[in-house]
Amino acid sequence: MTTQTLDLAAVERWLKAHLPGFDGPLEAEKFAVGQSNPTFRLTTPTKNYVLRRKPPGVLLKSAHAVDREFRVQKALADTDVPVAKMHVLCEDDSVIGSAFYVMDEVHGRHFNLPDLPELARDDRRPIQEEMSRVLAAIHGVDLQATGLDDYGPAGNYYRRQIDRWTKQYRAAETEARPDMDALIAWLDANIPPDDGMRTLVHGDYRIDNMLFDQSRPRIAAVLDWELSTTGHPYADVAAVIMQWSMPQGPDGRGLAGVDRRAAGLMEDEEFLADYCARAGLPGIEGFGFYLAFTFFRMAGIIQGVYKRALDGNASNPERGRQMGALVPRFAAAGLEAAKTV
Repeated sequence: MTTQTLDLAAVERWLKAHLPGFDGPLEAEKFAVGQSNPTFRLTTPTKNYVLRRKPPGVLLKSAHAVDREFRVQKALADTDVPVAKMHVLCEDDSVIGSAFYVMDEVHGRHFNLPDLPELARDDRRPIQEEMSRVLAAIHGVDLQATGLDDYGPAGNYYRRQIDRWTKQYRAAETEARPDMDALIAWLDANIPPDDGMRTLVHGDYRIDNMLFDQSRPRIAAVLDWELSTTGHPYADVAAVIMQWSMPQGPDGRGLAGVDRRAAGLMEDEEFLADYCARAGLPGIEGFGFYLAFTFFRMAGIIQGVYKRALDGNASNPERGRQMGALVPRFAAAGLEAAKTV
C-alpha cells in the first residue's frame, strides 16, 4: 500500500459519518515536505482540511504516533501555543490502511531554511525571536490544566530517550557506523542528574515545522508533534542550535559559515539568552551534552527514514535515501559537541 495516495472514497465516507459539517466531493494533494507521517491537503467545495496519517506497513515500535499528535494539539487549543484546530482522529486501520487525523488547514508562510533568504535583512531576527517566544510558551504549558501530566513517563528524560533512540537506531541499522557507536556510549555515560525540570517538549522544534502569519513575524501554528512528550526543555533549545550548526543550503539546512550579523540573524548565544530571559532561567550549564543528545536523536530519526526508504514505505523515498548519507555527519557533530562539556 502506497503512502503517496489516499483512498478518497473511504476517507469521504468516514468523514461524512464522523466530521460534523463535512461534505464532498473530496480531492487530495500530498504535501512534498515531511518524511515521517504522510500529510495531505483535503479540498472540498466549502472548506480545506489537512489529513495526517501513519504510514502503512511494518513500523518501528512507538513511531508515527498520530494519536499522540492529535491529543497534544487538541490539548493546546486554548493555550499560548499556536496550533491548528483538531477535528477527528480515526484509529481504525481498516478505513485506509492506517490511523489518521484531520485538522484545519492553516494558511501561513513556510520557511524551509533558517537563513531566511526570502526575507529582507531586518525581517529575519524578529522571526527568530518569535521562535524563542513560542518555545518558552511550550515549556510553560500547565500540564495539569491541559490534561497532559501523563503525556510522558516520569523520571530522567535523557535516560529514557537515549535508551529509546538507541533501540530505534539499532532496529533500523543498515551498516556499521563507529561514530554513532561512540556517541551512544558517551551519552550513556554522561547523562546529567535529574534536576526536576519537567515540561511539555516538542521534540523536533525547527523553523520548517512552523507556519508564520502572512504579514507579521508571528507563528500561526507549530506543526509535527510526533516526537512530543513530557520531559526536559533543554533538548528543544538544543534542537534549534543543532540545526543552525549544520551546513547552509537545502541539504544541511543550517547556518554554518553564515555571517549572521551581516545577515540580520541571531548568534547562538543571543538565542540562548533570549530564551532564558523569556523562560525565567539564569542560563543553561553543560549545554554541550544537550547539543550532543540532539545530534544523536536526529541521527536516529534519519536512520529510520533511510531504512523506510529502503523498505519502500517512506513518505518521500528518494529524499529518504538521500538523507541516509547524513547519519555519519550528525554522529560526528554529536561527538564534537560532547567535547565542549
